[in-house]
Amino acid sequence: MSTITILGAGAMGSALATPLVAAGWDTRLWGTWLDDHLLDACERGKPHPRTNIPLAPGTRLFRSADLDAALDGADVVVLSVASVGVEKVTDLALDGIARAGVLMLTSKGFCPDEAGTIELLPTAIRRIADARGVRIPPICAVAGPCKANEVAGSKPTATIYGCSDAAVAHRLAREISTDAYRIEPTDDEVGVELCAPMKNVYAIALGLADGLEAATGFPHHNLKAATFSQAVREMSLLSTELGADPATAYGLAGVGDLEVTGLSGRNKVYGLRIGRGEPARDALDAMVAAEQTVEGVPAAGLAVRLAEQAGLTDRLPLLAAVDAVIAGADDPAGLVTEAVLPGRAG
Repeated sequence: MSTITILGAGAMGSALATPLVAAGWDTRLWGTWLDDHLLDACERGKPHPRTNIPLAPGTRLFRSADLDAALDGADVVVLSVASVGVEKVTDLALDGIARAGVLMLTSKGFCPDEAGTIELLPTAIRRIADARGVRIPPICAVAGPCKANEVAGSKPTATIYGCSDAAVAHRLAREISTDAYRIEPTDDEVGVELCAPMKNVYAIALGLADGLEAATGFPHHNLKAATFSQAVREMSLLSTELGADPATAYGLAGVGDLEVTGLSGRNKVYGLRIGRGEPARDALDAMVAAEQTVEGVPAAGLAVRLAEQAGLTDRLPLLAAVDAVIAGADDPAGLVTEAVLPGRAG
């Protein structure tokens, strides 16, 4: 039996324990200093507070002070914390990560370096390791349409694992896939990793269309469909500019993940609140107070800077519109509408 250590006991980290245990892995779940109340519930046999599903039987729990024990002998490490915590947790766990054979990454976001250059998370992790003279194993980006509660509940799920070493992605697919949790392996690490945070940004705009329906009683399905199409187009443009396969955005990593996030994710809910009339700041404050992380908010500003680095600012109007909506611009619906409808003929 191989050993896998999941760093981060939130919704996705805990949910992954279900297919891992089912596939025969010795599964460890380490909680950060922010996860104690989550582990408390699991230890009492209660459903996980974020998924409302009991933790997979046999999962071994570790508190934040027990990081070394959690990593000892791990064949694979999974980094599954919010993007804002990636740098700190990577630094704390670096020695254990270096001893593992693979680092899987479910965290979604961007990370600026000391000069302000925006990096994808795998690049940032490698930079942290290089600065300490530590050699880390291959990184495998994990994304796709995976709602945590459905993964935890063994519902049919298609995910995509992207590693620049294709053999690693294929091996993980063989060793982790179950009857319910199926993995598409690819060597397009960049495409998978770029689409993961970008779909959170664009899901805010999808939610805004739903909010307009909530506010007016009239559906805005046409606007939502146009927004979806433009979002996928922009994900493909940006990821291709960074060296990815343009087709990745049109598969599980882009279209698939955007679809599921636009149906019920926290980023969609945030956009819905704005669409029905709440100021952007008030909507975010309310969700933060309810412990609902809206990853698309910090990702949007960083994505705008990444687009500037890539010279694509003028070709990503929806990204610019979402960033302006988050900043509290007047007429958010008008901004999104102008970003996604074709220009007037003539």
